[in-house]
Amino acid sequence: MGDKGRYYITTPIYYPSDRLHIGHAYTSTIADSIARWHRFNGKDVLFLTGSDEHGQKIERIAKARGIEPKDYVDKIVGTFKSLWEKYDITYDDFVRTTDERHRKVVQEVFQRIYDKGDIYKDTYEGWYCTPCEAFWVETKLEDGNCPDCGRPVELVKEESYFFKLSKYADGLLQHIQEHPEFIRPESRRNEMVNFIKSGLEDLCVSRTTFDWGIPVPIDENHVIYVWFDALTNYLTGAGFLQDEAAFARYWPADLHLVGKEIVRFHTIIWPIILMALDLPLPKTVFGHGWLLFGDEKMSKSKGNVVDPMELADEFGVDAIRYFLLREISFGQDGSFTRQALIDRINADLANDLGNLLHRSVAMIIRYRDGVIPLVGPLTELEEELQHLAATTVVEVGEHIDKLELNGALSAIWRLVARTNKYIDEAAPWSLNKAGNNERLDTVLYHLAETLRILALLIKSFLPTTGAKMWTQLGIATDLELCQVEDAKWGGLRPNTKVQKGEPIFPRIELDETNEADANDETPQKTKKEVQPAGGQTVVQTKTDKPLIDIDDFAKLDLRVAEIKQAEPVPGADRLLQLQIKIGTEERQIVAGIAQHYQPEALIGKHIVVVANLKPAKVRGVVSEGMLLAASTPDGLGLLTVERDIPSGAQVK
Repeated sequence: MGDKGRYYITTPIYYPSDRLHIGHAYTSTIADSIARWHRFNGKDVLFLTGSDEHGQKIERIAKARGIEPKDYVDKIVGTFKSLWEKYDITYDDFVRTTDERHRKVVQEVFQRIYDKGDIYKDTYEGWYCTPCEAFWVETKLEDGNCPDCGRPVELVKEESYFFKLSKYADGLLQHIQEHPEFIRPESRRNEMVNFIKSGLEDLCVSRTTFDWGIPVPIDENHVIYVWFDALTNYLTGAGFLQDEAAFARYWPADLHLVGKEIVRFHTIIWPIILMALDLPLPKTVFGHGWLLFGDEKMSKSKGNVVDPMELADEFGVDAIRYFLLREISFGQDGSFTRQALIDRINADLANDLGNLLHRSVAMIIRYRDGVIPLVGPLTELEEELQHLAATTVVEVGEHIDKLELNGALSAIWRLVARTNKYIDEAAPWSLNKAGNNERLDTVLYHLAETLRILALLIKSFLPTTGAKMWTQLGIATDLELCQVEDAKWGGLRPNTKVQKGEPIFPRIELDETNEADANDETPQKTKKEVQPAGGQTVVQTKTDKPLIDIDDFAKLDLRVAEIKQAEPVPGADRLLQLQIKIGTEERQIVAGIAQHYQPEALIGKHIVVVANLKPAKVRGVVSEGMLLAASTPDGLGLLTVERDIPSGAQVK
C-alpha cells in the first residue's frame, strides 16, 4: 500500500515500586488501541513503553527487603511485561532506565546541557517528596505536604546541580500559546500556563544522599535526578545517539500519553530539556484522568486497588479493554465498579455484539448450509445499512484523531445496534418460510458483510474479539494484515463458508440478583452461562440456587404496580428512573432496562415489583423496589399481568 507516514506514541514509563493496578492497564490499553488503529491505517508506528527504575524510593524499598535495587526492579519489571502480554499490548520497544543504552543517552543529554551553560552547581535546601520524587519550594506546599500526593515532605540540604528552567519559561509559554494542541485537554493546559506564570524555580537535577541512579558524567559523586533520567527515555526509544536515521524519522513524538498527576513534569521540565538541546517538542501531551474505585482514588492503604491480572482471568481481556475504553470519557476521571463492568459486558458485548454474530452465523448455517450467498436486489434497508457502515469507518477515524476513544466505540456500537434492528425489520425467518430466496440471500449477505466490517473496526480495540468474528465468518485472509481500505463494502466473497462457534461473550449472571446491590462495591462472585442464540432461545430450567420453602417465598411482597413516569438516569446509558404507583402509594425505582425500552413506551404499563426490598442508591438515585423481568440472549421482557389488574394487587 505504500508509506502513509509514521506515528510515535508513548506511555509513561511505569515506576516499579509494586505491581501495576488497573489504572496502569487503562493507560496502556488506550495507547495500544491508538497504535493499532494507526497501523490499520497503514502508518509506520513506534509504540514505546518501559520502566522508571531509579531514585530514592526504590533504593529504600530494596534496602527494607534486604536485596539490591537491581534485583528488586528486575522482578517487578517482569510482572509489567507479563501484564502487557496478557492485555495484548503491542509495544515496539520497552525502555528500562537501567539499560546501558539509556544510561549513555541520559549522560550525554546532561553533558550537552551543562556545556551550554544551562546546568550549574549550587547547594539545595528545600522540600522533597520521595513518593513523587519531586522538589518543592515552601510556597507550593499545601498544609506543609506535597501538593501532588498530599503526603509529608522531607527537608533536604545537599550540594546539587541545577537546571535553568527559568531561562526558558517565556519561550515555553509562547510555544503553548502558538500550539494549543501541545497540552490536552484544555483544563490541563490552563493549569500548566498558570503554574508557569506563577514563576519557575531552577530545578535541582542531581542528588548525593543516595546512589541508586545514573552518575552525573562530570561528577560521579552525584546521581542524576530521577525525572531528568526518566523523561529522557522518549529519546532513547526513538534512537537518539544510537540510530540517527530512526531518530530523524520518528522524532518528535506525536503523542505522550500520561496520567494527569505527571502532566507538570511532561509539559514543563521535559519540553525545556528539549529546548535546551535544540530539539523539536512533542506534538501533544495528553493528561488523562484517574480511574477511580467508585468515587475514590485507588490506593493500597485504602485496600481498593484492582488487580488487572485477576480481572482479566475472571472476565476476559477484551471485556476489560472494552470497559476501560467505552465507559470513560477520555481526559476525565472515570469510575470502576464490578457492577458497571458486568452491565457493560451483558448489554454491549453479550446482548448486542455477541448475539448479533451468533444469530447471523446460525441463520446462514440453517438457511444456506453455512455458505454466504450471492447478493440480490437492494431495498432502502440495505442501502441504509451500507451507508451507515461506510460513514462509521470515517467517524471512528475522526474520533481517534481527536483522541475520543469512547466516541469511536460508541460509533461502532451504533452500527451493531442498527444491524440488530435490521434483522428484526428484514425478518429472514419469514422470508425463508415464504420461500423468498432472493430476498433472503440479500439479507444474509448484508448481515455477514456488516459483521466483517465490524470485525475490522473492532480489532484495534478488542483484538481477540475481532479475530474470533473473523474465524466464525470463515474468512481465510489474515485479519492482522488487513487495513482500512479493506473496510469498504463488498469485500466479503460469496460462497465463503461460515463456521459455527460458541458465543464470544457469554452473559454473566450474578449469584446475587438483588437489584439493590447494583451500586455495591464489594466483590461478588459471578458465573458465566453460555446461552444459545440464532433464531431460537433455549432457556435452561435447572438451577444451582438453594431450594427454599414456602416460608422463604412468603417473605417476598410482590405487587402489581403502574408506571406513571419514566426517564433516563443521567450519566447511565442502561438505567431508567421510574415513578410507579402501588395502590395509593407512589415510589421511585431504578431499573437496568434502557437498552430494551424507550421511556415513553413504559407509561401506563402494569408490572410486577418486589415491594419490600430495602431502598438502595443506584448511581446516586434512590431505588425503592425492584421490577421483575425475564432475560434471554434475544433481549429482555418485563413481567406484566394478562388483564387490567389494579396496581397494589398482591402477586401470590
